[in-house]
Amino acid sequence: MIARAARVLEAFEHDRPVLTVAEIARKAGVPVATAHRLVNQLVEVGFLERTGAGQVRIGMHLWELASFGARARDLREAAMPYLEDIHAATRQHTQLMVLDGTDVLVVEQLRARQALDGILLAVGRRMPAHTGSGGLVLLAHADRSLQEEVLSGPLARFNTNTPGDAVSLRRIWAGVRREGWLVCDGYVDPRALGIAVPVSDAEGCVVASLGVVIPSEGARPSEHISVLLAGARGISRALQTPKFGQTRRVKYMAD
Repeated sequence: MIARAARVLEAFEHDRPVLTVAEIARKAGVPVATAHRLVNQLVEVGFLERTGAGQVRIGMHLWELASFGARARDLREAAMPYLEDIHAATRQHTQLMVLDGTDVLVVEQLRARQALDGILLAVGRRMPAHTGSGGLVLLAHADRSLQEEVLSGPLARFNTNTPGDAVSLRRIWAGVRREGWLVCDGYVDPRALGIAVPVSDAEGCVVASLGVVIPSEGARPSEHISVLLAGARGISRALQTPKFGQTRRVKYMAD
């Protein structure tokens, strides 16, 4: 029953946040009668809510419980002051990502009003980790078993710039470990250049990637790398303190 309820909840997507029971049944792979019963039960406990016209969406109570997720909550709280400073200094899209299996998950982002449109994932969205700067930085520091899992599976590509073979990925990962940062030109969108650096916890383990997305035309990545590295060091220090708000912040001056 729990597994079926989970499939019902997983039927919802960012592009399809409101569904009918028939659509849920189809996407969850359960009979319509079963979907009706599960939806009614999930509505009763607040995990789903009805919108009228026979449609339902994720309920506020489920969102409330999800916000308690310790890893994402603590990481976001520690990182937010530095994300804000980086965003102010670069005036570009700024994002924080973590690995979830072979995907990368956006846990926080700050959008820039006058930067490129239509190239960022929303918070809570995921993409194959090997396709962008943030995910590639995380994979470079991941366990060898996870790296091999990525290399052995199908390698999705957004365009011809996206790395799509094991040789390219191994070369990129080695470069990340050697340099401490990564610049990806047009891997996801030909107009965009992604820059990312790793963020480590108190034990020195890489737990997230910190990055900006900037226009490829006229890009000067070196101007952003130092800001990101300073931000990553600040987040790492914050993660070592019991109260993140008392951590000394690194300030960045915008040009």
